[in-house]
Amino acid sequence: MTPQEMIEKALSLSTADDTVVIVNESSSANLRFAGNTLTTNGVARSSQLTVISVAGRGVGVVSRAGVRPEQLADIVAAADRAAEDAQPSEDARPLVEGDRSADWDLPSEPTSIGVFGAFAPALGETFAVAEAGGRKLYGFAEHIVTTTFVGTSAGARLRHTQPTGRLELNAKSSDMKRSAWTGMATRDFSDVDVAALDASLAQRLEWAKNRIDLPAGRYETLLPPTAVADLMIYMYWTAGARDAFEGQTVFSKPGGGTRVGEILSSLPIRLYSDPAAPGIGCAPFVVTHSSSRHSSVFDNAMPLEPTDWISGGTLANLQQTRHSAELTGMPATPAIDNLIMKGPGNGRSLEEMIASTERGLLLTCLWYIREVDPQTLLLTGLTRDGVYLVENGEVVGEVNNFRFNESPVDLLGRLTEIGAEEQTLPREWNDYFTRTVMPPVRVPDFNMSTVSQAS
Repeated sequence: MTPQEMIEKALSLSTADDTVVIVNESSSANLRFAGNTLTTNGVARSSQLTVISVAGRGVGVVSRAGVRPEQLADIVAAADRAAEDAQPSEDARPLVEGDRSADWDLPSEPTSIGVFGAFAPALGETFAVAEAGGRKLYGFAEHIVTTTFVGTSAGARLRHTQPTGRLELNAKSSDMKRSAWTGMATRDFSDVDVAALDASLAQRLEWAKNRIDLPAGRYETLLPPTAVADLMIYMYWTAGARDAFEGQTVFSKPGGGTRVGEILSSLPIRLYSDPAAPGIGCAPFVVTHSSSRHSSVFDNAMPLEPTDWISGGTLANLQQTRHSAELTGMPATPAIDNLIMKGPGNGRSLEEMIASTERGLLLTCLWYIREVDPQTLLLTGLTRDGVYLVENGEVVGEVNNFRFNESPVDLLGRLTEIGAEEQTLPREWNDYFTRTVMPPVRVPDFNMSTVSQAS
């Protein structure tokens, strides 16, 4: 039974007032390597069915993996019973009316190990170069393609295929005392230059030969795009309109309401999402398997439009369901699965920013990021795989790691430079969110709160 047939059958079996059926068909391929040697490779496929039944204002949700046709009736009946027994949902709204997408009848689009057809030989050549240079490479490459089908009793028949690729690459010195990391997000691995990535790691290992110990404190710091992505993603995840409206977050306005309309930065920062953004495109409609404070199952199939979260340095929107939009009196602006940050234009590259730095730190990435205070969005975490000291426009050595304490919202107001944006891979959150375009930034007083023994 095809996903489309399964959806039509489930809709016909349901006795609920309204029904949403979602089918996800996923396939993945991966390569893993260690010590300049390919260790494993594999492919996998999976499927998931979600039936969302609505009885009055009650909602029942049942999700199952690997559903066989003969199991379908029991799953739909279970969702219908759950809806009848459920308490009224405060976010209950009429389902979004929808049309049939032009590609609805097309089958799922699986990936295969063939996606690495050009990448794998290049990786092998890079292993040889690294071995000759006294480096050991470790990491993995993964490609996932998920085709999502959404059908509703309100007429929506929507389909979206989402490719997601990522490469993480670690280089270590032969004595294992020096380490450097880089990563890349890609749709199909055709744009991955693994030799260039290895060359950048070799440069960082060379920098690390000179070890410099520095105390905790506030330092002028250059954050590369990957570190900026991790901070902005966490801020984005916490930018729910309802939580802000109820006074629970950094986006809450003292005395009530939200901070939408307030200036967060004197620089003309734009932070936005766009389903059609080149290279990082994502589903152009809402897909959600359960309701939360940030999402509503009743919004499934709702069209998504380009949305500014920060415009010209001013907070423009927060994540809104149709329900929270009615509470706040603002437009419904659901979450979108990509994030883009831009500065005033004509931003410099990270290399150019380094060349103009009198004295400061250059980070590689952040990790183990955790929230300390939701009211200020104070985050803590660690630096990893290379913190370098820049003096008179040149990197002069590697310094010790630090624990940091910073709020990304507060940082936006203190930035003194925003570089040229580029597609990047977040280090901390790339299991969950990979589609980002971010710039490097300069912070005059990044808070390195303590020295870390992490390596």
